[in-house]
Amino acid sequence: MAVSTPEFSVRLAAGSDDLRAAQRLRYEVFVAELGADGPHVDHDARLEKDEFDPFFDHLLLEDLSRPEGDRVVAVYRLLRDDQMPSIGRFYSETEYDLTVLKDSGRKLLELGRSCLHADYRGGAAMLVMWNGLAEYVADHRIEVMFGTASFHGTDVAALAPSLSLLHERHLAPPELRVRAVDDHFQPMDLIPCDQIDRKPAMLAVPALIKAYLRLGGYVGEGAYVDHAFNTTDICLVMDAARLSATQKAIYSKGLRS
Repeated sequence: MAVSTPEFSVRLAAGSDDLRAAQRLRYEVFVAELGADGPHVDHDARLEKDEFDPFFDHLLLEDLSRPEGDRVVAVYRLLRDDQMPSIGRFYSETEYDLTVLKDSGRKLLELGRSCLHADYRGGAAMLVMWNGLAEYVADHRIEVMFGTASFHGTDVAALAPSLSLLHERHLAPPELRVRAVDDHFQPMDLIPCDQIDRKPAMLAVPALIKAYLRLGGYVGEGAYVDHAFNTTDICLVMDAARLSATQKAIYSKGLRS
């Protein structure tokens, strides 16, 4: 399907129909496209869901030019630290030790389950979604954002150049440096710095991760190999003030170009 003149709108999910629309898109991207599976995947209904969904806010990007019922083209799952006690932990804590963030006294926001419809990649959709996220961050006075992002596949040797480059160039400072849990800790510094072929290594980094890095994000220490989702996960951490300034600069540049 060719997308020519989308009419974008960003809003939070309101009710079960919106949540199911988000879960349907997540199924198409994570399961049908990338091969994820697990106990919470509903293949019959084509939904990707879990027990965390009811506790999160779900940011939706709709293309209003599409038929009603098929308008959600991007989703973000958001959990503030004041919402977290309802479920008892952040989703990312299954993979990363977040103590350094939770003890910081700063207002936190977990980002997750970000996905974009295949027809909208490489265009303006993600920029519009980032603007909606920036408004949410400002409204709730968020100071630090974090969340896992994924490389497709679990072959760490194949991912070694990219993981090593991220560790070398984008490792979070100590006050933001979350760490993969000990029993699943996968080192990222797999290739000596002077042996990394940097251009192909960065080209192999997924577009979403590169977008986070352009917006001032850092990576945590260590990766987590998720065989159920057929991914190798890293944790990204961003200071909201830096995100806001960088995002505004990128958006302004885009308007001028």
